[in-house]
Amino acid sequence: MTLTTDDSARAGVPDRGGTDMSTDVTGKVTVVPPAVVRDIVELACLAPSIHNTQPWAWRADGNTLELYADPRRRLAASDTRGRNLTISCGAALHHAQVAARAVGWEPTVTRLPAGSGPALLARIELTRAAPPPEAAAQLQAIRDRCTDRRRFTSWPVPEPRLQHLASIAAEAGADAVLVHDPSDRVRAERIVARAYDRQAADERLAAEQRRWVDHSDRDGVPGAVIPETPAPEESLRTRYGTGLLAEPDRELESSDGLMVMRGGSDDIGAWLQTGEGLSALWLHATSDGLTVVPLSQAIELDETRERLRFDVLHGLGFPHILVRVGWQAISRASLPTTPRRPLTDVLTM
Repeated sequence: MTLTTDDSARAGVPDRGGTDMSTDVTGKVTVVPPAVVRDIVELACLAPSIHNTQPWAWRADGNTLELYADPRRRLAASDTRGRNLTISCGAALHHAQVAARAVGWEPTVTRLPAGSGPALLARIELTRAAPPPEAAAQLQAIRDRCTDRRRFTSWPVPEPRLQHLASIAAEAGADAVLVHDPSDRVRAERIVARAYDRQAADERLAAEQRRWVDHSDRDGVPGAVIPETPAPEESLRTRYGTGLLAEPDRELESSDGLMVMRGGSDDIGAWLQTGEGLSALWLHATSDGLTVVPLSQAIELDETRERLRFDVLHGLGFPHILVRVGWQAISRASLPTTPRRPLTDVLTM
């Protein structure tokens, strides 16, 4: 990676050397070296995505990096409008911005560039800048972030921490609403359980979910990260059925925070920024020792999405995704790494 010695140490990444560089009269690198572009995209592709489909494609040209949606990876049964696909791409877009800053390049983002086709979601222009002081911690959060579907402990997440996570999402242009009213919480849990039942009874949806469990060695959800024992409460069960992940303390009473991420509209621009906010919230939670589990089932069905909108959000905004936040037991083992597509599949230079 083409960083100075000081920048490499601060960002916590190795210096890849000085090939393919352009510099100004002061010797400062002004054109992003290809090796650095690959590092940024590789880190961006560690973002969460629906069923770990990784539905994105990147194109690099000099200091310009473009993010495209890959419609071939849209889930035909559960994501007819591409909402989940776009939220996933939004998370990758935010990951890319964090990674770029951490390795010394300031991103300027144009979302949904005018005159572009529907697949081009964002264009990032990169200019040389000093990494922030927290660069190493940010890169570590990207590497550590995962979806841990094991049952949370009974230790509650303080409301100020949840509100702070909501403010982090807001800084990224998203809107995360904490469901703290007991009546709203009960209604939300019933809606999630209803969506779980409806989808489980729909063979087309159920088959689509099954296909993405142990899908391949480069995408999909490994059975090794799915709990082997389902939660007794339907609203807390994973959509993937049972897996291979042993969880001896499953009987613990779970205590978590629940948020609804919403937008002023229900379209591609709003979904993209919800994805960015989800990434921002998740990376901060990871650094703070919290576990985040996104829930999209209740958004995927018209009936339950409308009930969330009016019964929980009281008509204020459009729900895009639900998020659970809680603590995992300190003694639990780390999860196996979920697979990722190689850069040759997702990046054109």
